[in-house]
Amino acid sequence: MKLKHALSVVALALAGLTAPAVGAAPAAHADTLICDQYGTTTIGGRYVVMNNRWGSSAQQCINVTGSGFRIQTQQGSTSGGAPLSYPAIYVGCHYGNCSPGTNLPRQLGRIGSASSSISFNYVGGAVFDASYDIWMDPTAKTNGVNQMELMIWFNRTGGVQPVGGRVGTTNIGGRSWEVWQGNNGGNDVLSYVAQSTISGWSFNVMDFVRDVDARTRVDNSWYLTSIQAGFEPWRGGVGLAVNSFSANVG
Repeated sequence: MKLKHALSVVALALAGLTAPAVGAAPAAHADTLICDQYGTTTIGGRYVVMNNRWGSSAQQCINVTGSGFRIQTQQGSTSGGAPLSYPAIYVGCHYGNCSPGTNLPRQLGRIGSASSSISFNYVGGAVFDASYDIWMDPTAKTNGVNQMELMIWFNRTGGVQPVGGRVGTTNIGGRSWEVWQGNNGGNDVLSYVAQSTISGWSFNVMDFVRDVDARTRVDNSWYLTSIQAGFEPWRGGVGLAVNSFSANVG
């Protein structure tokens, strides 16, 4: 369960990018450390990375690289209920902060495909899920909570489980998934939990969206507002990383 109240988006440090001279190699990306509760920065000129420590007052810091991020510090801990945070990388709009040049929100009926690729790094001893968080709404909403949250869980540890209850299984993208459905008090949630751990995958987000369409009130008139990927930690998590991420809505 999560509401992700992104009230302030001030990064502690912003990386500077210098245009390379003609014939020179591209300038190296200086890593950015973000410890602010809702701090963000952009990478690659098109993605936003957010700390998003929405469920805890304990310090969490992420180290943002040129292609993803790593949890550097995690001092929070909870034994159950909602996770501590959702540090993530995204394309689209989240609480009024839109990624550079995004074409989202976009009506589902006007999307042919939404290809995405992810590479995760996992560590032992932590309680977490590694997941995509995909938001949809009946309006072209760029701020506040959307009405439908689609989650795709690539990994989970420590017995954590999605919002609601298990309603069945399905096969999407050549993989088997448990399907969970519920409401967290702020929005509906449909979650797809991988039946074996996935460290990296390239897939079409719309394959999952079409399954959501078949199970819920979502239809082609609704809007896709963001595609996000990251971690929900309950305890620990230092070293968890998104090595790389891409998403293209066509």
